[in-house]
This record gives sequence, structure tokens and C-alpha cells, in this order.
Amino acid sequence: MNETTTTTKIKRFPRGLVITAIIAGLLMAVIWFATRPDPVKVVVHEVGVGSVQSSVSNTRAGTLEACRRARISATIGGQVIAVSVKEGDRVRTGQALLELWNEDVTAGLELARQESVAAKAKAEDACVRAEDAEREAKRATQLHKRGLTSDESRDQAVTEAKARNAACRAAQASLQVSVAQIAVRQAAFDKTILKAPFDGIVADIFPEVGEYVTPSPPGIITPPAVDLIDDSCAYVTAPIDEVDAAAIRPGMPAMITLDALRDRQFKGTVRRIAPYVVDVTKQARTVDVEVVFDDPAQAKTLLTGYSADVEIILQERKEVLRIPTEAVLEGNRVLTLDTENQELVERTFKPGLSNWRYTEVDNASKSEIKAGDLLVISLDREGVEAGAKAIRETQNK
Repeated sequence: MNETTTTTKIKRFPRGLVITAIIAGLLMAVIWFATRPDPVKVVVHEVGVGSVQSSVSNTRAGTLEACRRARISATIGGQVIAVSVKEGDRVRTGQALLELWNEDVTAGLELARQESVAAKAKAEDACVRAEDAEREAKRATQLHKRGLTSDESRDQAVTEAKARNAACRAAQASLQVSVAQIAVRQAAFDKTILKAPFDGIVADIFPEVGEYVTPSPPGIITPPAVDLIDDSCAYVTAPIDEVDAAAIRPGMPAMITLDALRDRQFKGTVRRIAPYVVDVTKQARTVDVEVVFDDPAQAKTLLTGYSADVEIILQERKEVLRIPTEAVLEGNRVLTLDTENQELVERTFKPGLSNWRYTEVDNASKSEIKAGDLLVISLDREGVEAGAKAIRETQNK
């Protein structure tokens, strides 16, 4: 029997087919790499420790108010004949601002003064005559006691003295009436001159020389003649939502921000809370709160009427773990950047105190957030979501 050698034949794929498969795999890898989504660039904030304040702010813009502001009007109507100041002038208490036509009042005042002079002279004459008559009466009485004159002569002298004294008193009373007439005329004259009720700066002057001004009738508001501002100090009045206002108390600290000076903040203190709610149609019901500057010198450099916002501090905690409020999603969630895997990871936490800038992370709740984590704050960018590939955006300094 012949020994048969069996040769196992290994089936081989055609060489061309193998090469084709390799090329197809490489092509698919290239296509996947070329079409894969680019990592989204995100702006991040590193979690750290600091202070967090619980605060409330105004619902609508507040206003920087001067300590005193008077829109002054004349108490009588008339034609303006002189304007003694101009806009921007600083004035003192009692300084004349403008004058109305007053020739008739001036003439009446001068007449009253002259009448007073005449009344004074008459009073002096009457009183001198009364003194003379008094002396004559005393002399007649002494002569009567010694039997040197009659009863009739004595009685006549005494009666004359009494009459002269009465005439003296009447003349003095007339003098007082004439003095009072001067005061009346002077008051009428003073009404024609508008004076500053306090030290301040003239903000505006409405009438010109030659124009007529009229006082405001009851229930009807007419334009004032002069707008006077006491800019020695200032405060902010701001509308606070009625719900938030319930937690505010006088003496609470506050921060003041002005639209015209956004890069600055001023420390302040709540001075007053209005005892009533303002109900304006189509607007939230609010309570006006007044905040004064802790440093009055700072207010002197500001312009009355500036638009202002206040942030009233209700409570503050220091040296706590905090995150930017803008990084917080609904349900107390945040997105963190895993730099090793270049991936966005969703984490939850329990919040403590919070305001528009920072939110406290409650350490007692064993939060998933810790110091040094990179929180995403550019949440409005397309593609920013948990599980997305992401890289940190380089900030230009």
C-alpha cells in the first residue's frame, strides 16, 4: 500500500480584495474624522471661595434725588421785568431770582412811609400838648388847695389835660396803624420779588423778561418760574416689588449703581421705606425705598436725576464655596468641563444664599461641585449640553 501524503490547502483571499478592504476602512476613518462635530468652545469659571449676599433690587429704574428741590412760582401774577440769575448759578438763601412789575406797589409803599412820617409828627405834637396840659392841671389843683383859684378853673384844667392825653394816645394809635400799613405794602412788594428759599443751584429758569407769570389756581398745575436744587447732598429713591419690600428694614446696607457710571459702585444705607404701595396701571405694585450714600462727599459730584439702581443686602455669608449665578441651570444643575476627556459633565448641587452675581454651594449637602471645578458660563451657545465634546475658549487679555 502506497503511503499518500495529504496536503492541506489553505484558502487564501485574493490579494486585491484585501487591499480594497484596507483602503475602504481608511476611507471611512477619514470621512468620520472629517465629518465629526468640532468640540464646542466654552467660557468657564473656576469655582472658588468668597462672600455671597442675599439681596433684592429695584424692579424699575430708580432716580438720584437732591435733598431739596423746589420748583418755585410767584404767589401773584405779573410781568417779569428782571431776571437776576441764570441757569447754573449758585444762590444763597433770600437772594433775589426774578422781579415782577411793581411800580404801583412801590408807589403805595412810599405813600405809606410818608403817611407814617406825618402820623409820627402828629403824635409827637399831640403828646407834647398833653404834657403841657398835664402840668397846667397840676398847677391849677395846687392853687385850688390854697384857695387861689375857683373850682371851675381847676376842673377846666383837669378836663383839658385828660382830653390832651386822649388825643396823644389816639395819635400814637394812628402812628401804629401807619406802621402796619407799611408792613402791608412791604409784603405786597415782596410778593413781586421771587427769592431763593435755600442755598442751591439754579437748574432752570422758565420765564423771560417781558413775559407774564401766573400763580397756580387750586387743582391746576402751572409751570414754575425757577427750578432750584439743593445739591449739598443726595439720595436714591427706587421702586421695590411689594413682595421683596416686606423683607427690607431701615439701616440695611445697600449698593448703588448709576447707569452713567457703570464702572463704579457706591455704598449706601436704607433710610426710609414708604408706608404705602404704589399701584400703577399695567405695572407691578411697588414700594418706594430711599437709600442714602454712606459717603456724602461722593454724592456731591453726581447730577440730580441720574438713573440709578440699588441692591439691598438682606443677608451675607463670607468664605463660602460659590459659583456664578449665570452658570446655574433649571433644577440646580450646572455643566462642568472635564479637561481630560474634553467633555461637558452635568452636576447638581444644593444652593444657599443667592443673588444676581453669585450663588452659594451648600457644603453640608455633599454637593458634586468642589473648588477648582470649571463651570460653563456660556450656556447660550449652540451645542452646549451634557456629554458634548468641548474645549476651553482662550480669553484674550
